[in-house]
Amino acid sequence: MLKSYNTAFKLVRHMATSASKSPKLTDVFIVGGGPAGLGLATGIKTSSKLKHLNTVLVDGGDIKGKVAPFYDNPPDFYTNRVVSVTHPTREFIEDKLGATLRKDRIMSYDGICVTDGVSKGLIDMERPGMAWMVEILNVQSSLLNRINQLKPSGFNLLDKTKVVDIKYSDPEDASSWILVSLDNGETYKTRLLIGADGFNSRVKTFSGILSQGWFYNKSAVVATMKLDMEPLKIRGWQRFLPTGPIAHLPLPGDNATLVWSTTNELAKLLTSIPVEQFTELVNAAFVLEDVDMKYYYNQLMNGKMTTTELKEDVQFRTNQILASLSDESMADDIYPPPITDVLDHTRAKFPLKLFHADTYCQERIALLGDAAHATHPLAGQGLNMGLCDTDALVRALESATDRGLDVGSLFALEPFWSERYPINCKLLSLADNCHKIYSNTFPPIVGMRTLGANIINQIGPIKDYISGTLSYSGKY
Repeated sequence: MLKSYNTAFKLVRHMATSASKSPKLTDVFIVGGGPAGLGLATGIKTSSKLKHLNTVLVDGGDIKGKVAPFYDNPPDFYTNRVVSVTHPTREFIEDKLGATLRKDRIMSYDGICVTDGVSKGLIDMERPGMAWMVEILNVQSSLLNRINQLKPSGFNLLDKTKVVDIKYSDPEDASSWILVSLDNGETYKTRLLIGADGFNSRVKTFSGILSQGWFYNKSAVVATMKLDMEPLKIRGWQRFLPTGPIAHLPLPGDNATLVWSTTNELAKLLTSIPVEQFTELVNAAFVLEDVDMKYYYNQLMNGKMTTTELKEDVQFRTNQILASLSDESMADDIYPPPITDVLDHTRAKFPLKLFHADTYCQERIALLGDAAHATHPLAGQGLNMGLCDTDALVRALESATDRGLDVGSLFALEPFWSERYPINCKLLSLADNCHKIYSNTFPPIVGMRTLGANIINQIGPIKDYISGTLSYSGKY
């Protein structure tokens, strides 16, 4: 009751304050302080053609207090929001924007081994410097550090601040400048409104732009892991289980990051069992057969197996599998190094979905990142797509400025959308098709995908093409 009263009082106070003040004028108003929003702000203030634009960025989180300090004083552990950064994305961040990522928190990897949990299908791709594993906080704090270095005029970062209302300055004219009201009592009038505020974007809702897609009715479990030794090969491992793919990706030293996509029921189990049992299930999932995994799930759900029993059984079955290999050295290629521990506070889950906005822009409005598209994490392209979107929007705004156009006009924004939409369609389709193909346990489908994977694995030029596509995906 008290919370409702305080919320109502805050809204009334905001309305009274807003009514008594004239709106502040700005050229670009960015909602969302994630990598896409911060990337756009940095791009504008780095560009000699755009730095004159007055720019405001607002975010409901504690950007200054929790994100910015990461750059100079990161935690001792690796956080669980880790992404694969491809060459175009890193070039945009470091070469074009001039931001410097913390190198000690980055891990380059030289390929990825993809296996099938219900067959002998295998694609073993090697490519030096295929991509880098980077914490999202590293990206955000590096962009903030770059902005602080620039000390730009005409830039205002408002964190711990929420948007409470959006409307056109002229309700009868959808091309008029947009009024954005904040919960601190301020109102801004902007020529260009950017929605970089995630899947549940308030900006997208205001725009009326629709999205097409679906929820997978599955979840991804993420965690930071400790290895029993540093891997002999710095690479990633992904195994497609019937319930969804599990990925083991490298971080510096004896650390690694996990993304395990699975059913909601199993995700609940994986995030609720003791961390020692979770650790054993991760090790088992990369080596053992589906029948073994189903047995462990059932036993743990019904409380019929202790941690010691689970550990002993997993070790016994794993040794049997490894002993059956014709060449012991194959184990280092096919299977990731065993993990000895999981940092329990990094274990979390989030729902899986695929959505794509019908368009990324209209008069006075542009959408970036997750506000424009949401993808399955199995291909690791979410952040790359978002920052490549940002790169395209910066270039579109520079071109519009060269031509003397209003940067908020649809004519100025359309080149950004026309460049990015077909590329993102292909990447979204790739992730969705892989998910559907490997989620199918119908024997003829399993046989065909196994045959296809093994043929690809034997043909070097095709593997090189696929690994090159992954290395440069997000842009091409």
